[in-house]
Amino acid sequence: MAERAAGPSRPRDKGKRSGQSAQDANPAAAAGTAGSPGPDGRSQSHDGEPARKRKRRRRHRSASAAGAAPVAVKDGNAETGARSPPPVHPAVSPKATKKRHRARNRRGPQGRPLAQGAPSPSGPAPATVRAPAVAPEPYRRPSDDGVTRQPAVAGAGLADLELYAALDLGTNNCRLLIAQPTRPGQFRVVDAFSRIVRLGEGLAASGRLSEEAMNRATEALKICAAKLAGRDIRRMRLIATEACRQAENGAEFLARVTAETGLTLEIIDRETEARLAVSGCASLVGRDARSVVLFDIGGGSSEIAVIRIADSRSSRLANHITHWTSLPVGVVTLSERHGGRDVTPDIFEAMIGEVAEMLEKSDCPAILAHGGAEDFHLIGTSGTVTTLAGVHLDLPRYDRRKVDGLWLSDDEVSAMQAKLLSWDYSGRAANPCIGPDRADLVLAGCAILEAIRRRWPATRMRVADRGLREGLLTDMMADDGVWRRNRPRRPLRANER
Repeated sequence: MAERAAGPSRPRDKGKRSGQSAQDANPAAAAGTAGSPGPDGRSQSHDGEPARKRKRRRRHRSASAAGAAPVAVKDGNAETGARSPPPVHPAVSPKATKKRHRARNRRGPQGRPLAQGAPSPSGPAPATVRAPAVAPEPYRRPSDDGVTRQPAVAGAGLADLELYAALDLGTNNCRLLIAQPTRPGQFRVVDAFSRIVRLGEGLAASGRLSEEAMNRATEALKICAAKLAGRDIRRMRLIATEACRQAENGAEFLARVTAETGLTLEIIDRETEARLAVSGCASLVGRDARSVVLFDIGGGSSEIAVIRIADSRSSRLANHITHWTSLPVGVVTLSERHGGRDVTPDIFEAMIGEVAEMLEKSDCPAILAHGGAEDFHLIGTSGTVTTLAGVHLDLPRYDRRKVDGLWLSDDEVSAMQAKLLSWDYSGRAANPCIGPDRADLVLAGCAILEAIRRRWPATRMRVADRGLREGLLTDMMADDGVWRRNRPRRPLRANER
């Protein structure tokens, strides 16, 4: 190897660096000796080195030059002598070069990278463009009402899935949710609407819905009807809760709603309301939880469900409900009885005592955590709980993404209740997470929450900015089988179209 370094290899290397071939650099050494056989019959170079080693050394030196040597362009079997610009590929090691050559032998000529400026037999190579995959036309079945409905298929794109709608007309709010099913157990919200209507205002004293309250609710429902009419809804469910259940003119009001908006609402019972609240919050139950108390503090009633989870958890959390109760008290009714603007600590304790008496009469048992702090927790789904979470986070404006699913410790809940109790009405109204619409209701909700916490002490509570609408959507999608794989979906009944 030392002799070759000092011998005739220098002129060849020099010639390659200067842009010449090996034959041009040293024609005397190249003539007649490059292909002469050696003692063992192998072809040897002029210095006695096997041709294979010489070629390997040459590849290594050309790779080390990093593109300094020009590339001769070949036309068929004849060498034209034209020099192309340096190759566009970076220098690689000899081992990588051998791998690339082996891989090149397994692919067609179109897979070979061409040097920049090298002519192509067919001109410049166009960019490879893949034709988009065209999905076959999905099956469409006409329904009895003449409207063609496209069934949702598991794994289909969002644009191919149909819409579901859920409306909840409560004592204090009117809420609408339109969603698309996505991954199993989940959906994407397409449109939403929420407005405080206070339908149950004055209901506790008179037993009837007032004209002003019905007008406010009807105007909100007209907006919901316009949103529903502008979309192709496969299935919807519109419900009314405590205010329409208690009012003497509840059925009369719903008939007026149908005449003025075209929406037909159903009044659900309290057990159904409790189960829907549980279905809407199923994904917020801790993995290690064995027992959960879920409560929904409404405007005219408060639903509470005791949930015990065995070793095998059902896909529907509502199947694990062991006890439930519905208290005929909510933030609107409690604040009207005790006053919601100027709440002193004594008034606050009186509110707690009234709710505690109702809980004592219920058949919901107390739950003690047996496996530690992770074994049992509370889930609260109501405006009261989400307001406490927003105040705790000190949000400049309410943000559902930061509130929904938030964990609050027992000390944090107590601190937020004490803070709200220390504020007067104007201070509560000035908070961006409360506002003037809830300033006279939030302390009544805190009193109901405190009674629940005293009944079922827990080290932590999870906040849920979800409820009946999410439960309605989850149940409808599960019943239709939109999350099942390779299974036909349940056809619509006549009253569901």
